Amino acid sequence: MASRIDHGYCLAAVPSDRQEQRFQTICLLVLTSLGIAFALYWLRSAMIPFVLALFFSVALSPFIDLQVRLLRMPNGVAVTATLTLGFVILTLLGTLVSASVSELTANAAAYQQQIERLPQYVEDALASYGIRTPDAFSPISLIQPGTIGGLLMSTTNAVVGVLSQGTLVMIFLFFLLAGRTVTPEATAGVWAQIESRIKRYVVTKVVTSGTTGSLVFMVLSILDIDLALVFGLFAFLLNFIPSIGSVIATLLPLPVVLFNPELSATTAAFAIGIPAAIQFTIGNIIEPKLMGTSLDLHPVTILLALVVWGTLWGIVGMLLATPITAVMKIFFEKLDLTAPLGEILAGRIGPRPARENT
Repeated sequence: MASRIDHGYCLAAVPSDRQEQRFQTICLLVLTSLGIAFALYWLRSAMIPFVLALFFSVALSPFIDLQVRLLRMPNGVAVTATLTLGFVILTLLGTLVSASVSELTANAAAYQQQIERLPQYVEDALASYGIRTPDAFSPISLIQPGTIGGLLMSTTNAVVGVLSQGTLVMIFLFFLLAGRTVTPEATAGVWAQIESRIKRYVVTKVVTSGTTGSLVFMVLSILDIDLALVFGLFAFLLNFIPSIGSVIATLLPLPVVLFNPELSATTAAFAIGIPAAIQFTIGNIIEPKLMGTSLDLHPVTILLALVVWGTLWGIVGMLLATPITAVMKIFFEKLDLTAPLGEILAGRIGPRPARENT
């Protein structure tokens, strides 16, 4: 009788032990996540250049393969040529950002004044159609002078800060490219899957963002809009921030367009409508076709990633949030313990489908 009772007690204790182990595992995961987040924040001055160099190495690796396979160049020569190409790209981007910073600094005060006049302009326009909105835009008036201009300057200065660390980025990039080895195992493992997805994302984003920024700059320049170079640069940079970046880039020229007395109503409509059409066409039609489902991330996951990485690394973190989250998802999928997290990041909540061998 005693043995039966003991045996029944043991059976009853098993579920309790498993629940306790799960609870401990969850607590350890939470503590580990907090510790990693603190380490990433504390080491951001070194981690940001390293992560940028890592993504640059993925984007530039096809150039090395092209030189080695087609041109029969030694690996060292191909790496040197690719690093030279990367240096030229960073230099051109730095020159463009410096010119934009100079132009933005000279016009920040005027742009801020136009932003502050915008609520009253909207109220007057609605009142002309008989729509009264008393105090509807009063919260906007609470924004301190210089906030909008300061936000634009902080975003541009963040990019300048990254470019000023170009030497560190180039050092990391040199060792990452020089240490590349192409083996059958490397082309079929987890890193190959990560490299394939990130390469497609980075190349697609660079092409679509560059096209968007160039077209916006050309349209605004033809229409003789002030700060056309600045708005073109922000259209390029903010396109790397999913969902909200293109909306912000579309709205930025509004104060300059609306309060320029030299612009006709037709020109103002073109200056607002054409860049918006460019952003919509490239962001919602062309880019999804080029990108496909390579990242496999739910839109809510992307928004949460923007918040988390923006908190840790600022504007640069928001630019890198999507590819970093995609890498995390791939690693989660490869481990049975964290596979459910990968499914949650993809927005698939429920019975897990059969996993394919990739």
